Amino acid sequence: MADKSFTPFVPASQTMAELTVKAVLLGAVMAVGLGAANAYLGMKAGLTVAATFPAAVVAMAALRGLGGTILEENIARTTASVGEALVAGAIFTIPAFVISGAWEELHYWESTAIMVIGGVLGVLFVIVLRRTLVVEADLPFPESVAASEIVKAGQGGQTGAKYVFGAMGLAGLWELFKNSNGIQFVQGSTQKFVTFGKSTIDILGQKLEYTGGLLLSTSAASPALIGVGYIVGLRVSAILFAGAVMGWLLFVPLAVFLNPAFASELGTQQSSIALANAVWSNQIRPLAVGTMIVAAFYTLYTLRKSLVAGISKALKDINMGKADATGDRTEIDLDFKKVFVAIGVMAVATFFLYYYFAQNLGGALILTAVMVVLGFLFAAVAGYLVALIGSSNNPISGLTLSALLISAVLMVFLGLTDVHGVAAVLGVAGVVCCAAGIAGDMMQDLKVGHILGGTPWKMQVGELIGVVFAAFILAFPLIALDKVYTIGSAELPAPQAGLMALMANGIVGGEMAWPLVIVGMFLAFGLILIGSPSPMLIAVGMYLPFESTAAIFVGGLIKWGLEVWMDRRNATEEEKTRAENTGILMSSGFIAGEALMAVALAFLVLGGDFFPKLLEIHERLAGGITPQFWLSLLIYPVLLYLLIVLPSRIGQSGDLPAAKVE
Repeated sequence: MADKSFTPFVPASQTMAELTVKAVLLGAVMAVGLGAANAYLGMKAGLTVAATFPAAVVAMAALRGLGGTILEENIARTTASVGEALVAGAIFTIPAFVISGAWEELHYWESTAIMVIGGVLGVLFVIVLRRTLVVEADLPFPESVAASEIVKAGQGGQTGAKYVFGAMGLAGLWELFKNSNGIQFVQGSTQKFVTFGKSTIDILGQKLEYTGGLLLSTSAASPALIGVGYIVGLRVSAILFAGAVMGWLLFVPLAVFLNPAFASELGTQQSSIALANAVWSNQIRPLAVGTMIVAAFYTLYTLRKSLVAGISKALKDINMGKADATGDRTEIDLDFKKVFVAIGVMAVATFFLYYYFAQNLGGALILTAVMVVLGFLFAAVAGYLVALIGSSNNPISGLTLSALLISAVLMVFLGLTDVHGVAAVLGVAGVVCCAAGIAGDMMQDLKVGHILGGTPWKMQVGELIGVVFAAFILAFPLIALDKVYTIGSAELPAPQAGLMALMANGIVGGEMAWPLVIVGMFLAFGLILIGSPSPMLIAVGMYLPFESTAAIFVGGLIKWGLEVWMDRRNATEEEKTRAENTGILMSSGFIAGEALMAVALAFLVLGGDFFPKLLEIHERLAGGITPQFWLSLLIYPVLLYLLIVLPSRIGQSGDLPAAKVE
């Protein structure tokens, strides 16, 4: 049981401004911005970054000038962080409609409906679970404790907002000069096919001359991807890069060598590069999907005790969520009767959505029941796991895949094996994924509010507003990114959505590339048997372009470099933590700046018909410029200074709080 003597930072007896228009408006705007940034990042790198830390910093800086209170800052942060969580659920599933062929392009209203229903249900489910997991259970909530310490320290003037906004400006400018839709001075990466000489091989009695070689790529000159690697650290980025090495430097040349048709087509360097990329896209990525399938369920298996505990806590005495007899404002949730009515209303909305997808009454009813049951259970699991290991490690893709498989089997049983069945299955996955993503993020936010002394029902209202507001807007950047960069391409590979699409098409539509998928499954078993730390990360590394995973690995190396630097300077633990926090703030700014500029450039391209003069100015600026790869090397010394030298100095100066941020 939790410590009954706990006293929040703002005592329950103290009242101050909390759920105000300025706090909610700021949070809603940040939710859209952080959500759009994570949409691009998640589809490009296969990873999203928790928004609680940067949202808290920006909220403190923005509201301080407006005379905001710490509880208003808490509401703004809470409302803002749902954008990242909602879009994480969306990008893992909604792009699968396009990749699977169910849609020719992303649909605004259907995508918005999935995000609204899933997001609102995630909030409603967590309201029921809040007291059990946040108050009664003695759980660590590592990221929540760190975020609350940052907010407390910010009351003394230490926010670090200048590092976030400075990094955003630098990364945004760099993306403008690097993006193919910008003023492209810089070539982000380069590829070269290196031949190893000719040899003669005997395949089924046929002598064939073979030119062996490897397709080598440089690291993407991307502050955002390097920032991701910095945040996740050397271990995670190294595992991800190991997958890239396995996919690109082992399986691609092996596939070319063993396939006579491929081998005979090797000619010039340009055709060799195209061939290697084609092999990766058509053969290695399906193999990686097979690895992801087994890895997802293995992840759930390793967490089986936590999953059972989370479900048990969710089902145990949910009436404890009601306000206590003392009327303590820090223990008052939204009225449970209204919450259950709202869940019923959302279930009805879900039924109509699934009927629209499946075009079958019985299928829609069954899928609705599956979604409500699995949505609640997975929301409980997501919330419990966030309490144990933090929001950044929430395995919602594995939970979503489970929901998709159950739904797909039901569709096959009902005989719905056409495109409508595929769309319906993806609809279930989308709603469940958004609900689980929001549930994990909201549980973390409610714990921060519990520590700071926030009022639960006001935070819950802020979450609902943030979800609905973000859902109606975030479909636009998703659509723009698809039209300009193409979801499923090397620019936006969207690995989780590719997994969902392949599974839906494979089970419901019978179009799965089973030989490659099964080989990938056996690869996952082999990795598990040798004790690989994360088969899922290795599979994602195989699925992503090599230059992307290489950039993430560079970020991990820079983080390791900072740690070595601080050790050699005999820094104290407090100085090390302060330096690391500075780097995380800078990295968050790099991610937001580069991603938001990429989204803005996508809208510029799409808006050319409406703003021809603007597009004409852009074309004049960009015309005649040949992007140079050597210019991309300039970003690396800049990042080394900003992520190693500057943080080490700030670590000793005490300019930032020393709360540990995981």
